[in-house]
Amino acid sequence: MKKLIVVGGGLAGLAAAVTAASEGAEVTVYEAARQAGGRCRSYYDDAFGAVIDNGNHLVLSGNTAVASYLKTIGAKNALVGPERAEFEFGDLATGARWTLRPNEGPLAWWIFSESRRVPGTKPLDYVKLAALLAAGPNATIEDLIPCEGPLWERLMRPFLVAVMNTEPEKSSARLAGAVLKETLAKGGRTYRPRIAHPTLAAAFVEPALKYLSDKRGMIHLGQRLRKIVIEDGRVTALEFPENRVAVEEDTSVVLAVPAWVAKDLLPGLTVPDDFRSIVNAHFKVPAPQGAPAMLGLINSAAEWVFTFPDRISVTVSAAESIVDRDREDLARLLWGDVAEALGLSTELPQWQIVKEKRATFAATPEQNALRPGTKTAYRNLTLAGDWTATGLPSTIEGALRSGQKAALALRS
Repeated sequence: MKKLIVVGGGLAGLAAAVTAASEGAEVTVYEAARQAGGRCRSYYDDAFGAVIDNGNHLVLSGNTAVASYLKTIGAKNALVGPERAEFEFGDLATGARWTLRPNEGPLAWWIFSESRRVPGTKPLDYVKLAALLAAGPNATIEDLIPCEGPLWERLMRPFLVAVMNTEPEKSSARLAGAVLKETLAKGGRTYRPRIAHPTLAAAFVEPALKYLSDKRGMIHLGQRLRKIVIEDGRVTALEFPENRVAVEEDTSVVLAVPAWVAKDLLPGLTVPDDFRSIVNAHFKVPAPQGAPAMLGLINSAAEWVFTFPDRISVTVSAAESIVDRDREDLARLLWGDVAEALGLSTELPQWQIVKEKRATFAATPEQNALRPGTKTAYRNLTLAGDWTATGLPSTIEGALRSGQKAALALRS
């Protein structure tokens, strides 16, 4: 592969471009939007008078693709988080608060300590989760483990909603098991929470664009692909609204666009067709002193609360029940939960609501079966995106892995 064209400047596309550029390929990226980053984007918000992220995208310390990507683009110190895996929770119905404190290694002795595990749980409750590690392709989570009781309500349900972005009972047990294999099964050192600092763009996007520029890569924004021309089993041209780009014999293409766009561009391609939403809320108020950086809430519309020196943010996954509500109504609903959890005034501060109605594919067994692989029927075209068959749900880690794999598959 001497030259690579990447269509799509989200994290999957950037990962493909960075991987190819690191191996000496001449890279060109075409992105439909006016900025790169896709769903992991940052923007200047007039209400805040500052740059904010569209939402809170959490990664974990054991995410290997994240680590390699950030190292390559010179941003390995762009994530911040605690030195150990600790997760604080609060129940708005009862007022209870607790902190999950796993030990660092894979031998999970922490489940035998009442002060470290979820209140009301027993060691055997955690052992039952092992059923997910060998799940078949058609099994749902509720097929294999109990979806009730303290462990489910106080840990597994909020964790799985966040990871799968789908109602967890009906989610793919295989995808859930894949996440557990890389996190809980390996010990706390692999799932220390990490947040991009100071913004998503500063961590994942801007360093990548600089890296590509330093490698003489070309980035074209505001260029929406309209048609892929295929002849003799290969891509020969890409048609954009204002120009036609010839794809020479020594050039390969990575298609790193949303699933529904890929379907339109490649008729006959099978892709997930059921999606779930995410709602993010940002409030311009400093976090109170001593507030946890991340707080999981039970019996609350606001599922995860992230605190920063200048703002407080909320993420609600699988948000179908609230996504269509009026934006100010949502802001008041979520701020009410935040104020109660953190002991703040209920008066609504400056706010911003960001809705992603098709944030991820629904992580059900049926939708997982529709995910295509990296390679296509065309010898110089591969696919990338968290909706492809990464073996993981739709996550930053999955998106980056897909891009890296798509580029490497075009080596020969």
